[in-house]
Amino acid sequence: MGDAKTQPKKTMHITVDHNLDEVVKKKVAVSAEISGKNEKGKIDFHELKSGGFIKQRQKDKFTVRLRCPSGRMEVSKLKQVAESAEKFGGKYVHFTVRQSLEIPYVDYHNFAPLIEELKTVGQDVASCGPRVRVPNACGGCEYNPNGLVDAAKISDAVNVKFFGMRTAHKFKSSFSACPIDCMRTTEADLGMMGAVFPKWDEDKCTGCTICASACTEDAIKAHPETGKPIFTPDNCVYCADCIRACPTFSWTADKTGHNMRVGGRHGRHPLGSTMVARFLTDEEALTAIEATIKWYQKAGEGKGRIRIGEILRQEGQMGSLMEALKTAVGPEKLVKNPEPPTETYVSR
Repeated sequence: MGDAKTQPKKTMHITVDHNLDEVVKKKVAVSAEISGKNEKGKIDFHELKSGGFIKQRQKDKFTVRLRCPSGRMEVSKLKQVAESAEKFGGKYVHFTVRQSLEIPYVDYHNFAPLIEELKTVGQDVASCGPRVRVPNACGGCEYNPNGLVDAAKISDAVNVKFFGMRTAHKFKSSFSACPIDCMRTTEADLGMMGAVFPKWDEDKCTGCTICASACTEDAIKAHPETGKPIFTPDNCVYCADCIRACPTFSWTADKTGHNMRVGGRHGRHPLGSTMVARFLTDEEALTAIEATIKWYQKAGEGKGRIRIGEILRQEGQMGSLMEALKTAVGPEKLVKNPEPPTETYVSR
């Protein structure tokens, strides 16, 4: 082997589509519904993207993002999407990490006929940009045995009430029905997770120790002599495994609701969200979400494109949000003095 100076250099080849710069600058003629308005004529790239039409690196091709709240789509819609994708798109559709369905390789000349076909089954195009995005959710308690709350129900309500509202940056929400947290609420701008705080009735307890075996969090341990549970609330993650396991119904639900977190995100500089409220009812949850969005709209004024988590890391802003939530839902279920969102790692 020679020295380092005589070794051939390794070259990384990166494909650059110089056409993209021109595409971003130019305007294209379309006839489509963009951001809730029927637009005809010349529309620029950024406005197309905000309406769910995302430019690809291939010339004149776009990916069309469909609106799929809670990750659900009726079979009748799915059939029409498949037919339209086959007619106007490429060889496949794309299921995104946030439960949307995208049709790639759509020529912008075909926006109008594609949208018309999708409208026959009531299927809408989603949106991108600085606004409240389509919420996502797990199956909830409808058919999942682990579900503690109806995550899809609260997600659908958010979709109806808040979808498309303008914010300083994107605002993503996720809803999990239990602490397994399939929807990764810790990584969302706003996340809610179903929770149950258990209550023990000693009179019904036989000391069988099944609850202690079912608890994997060391929140319940069996007394060495009586077998009856010793409960450590600080270790409880509100999963209700003890309630499901108890054969004598001595464990029951004392409080049930949504635990709310704010300020998470993924990307190059991920943030872990922070818990701000526990055991919110459906009504309280929607009130708290509305208060959070309004707070974010006001707090983000004049700060450019900034996520809510970054604002909450600024001095005094965490306390400001908590005051807004206190006004909206009262202090009883709020976390006292929560820490701002924290960096989870840096991608470098």
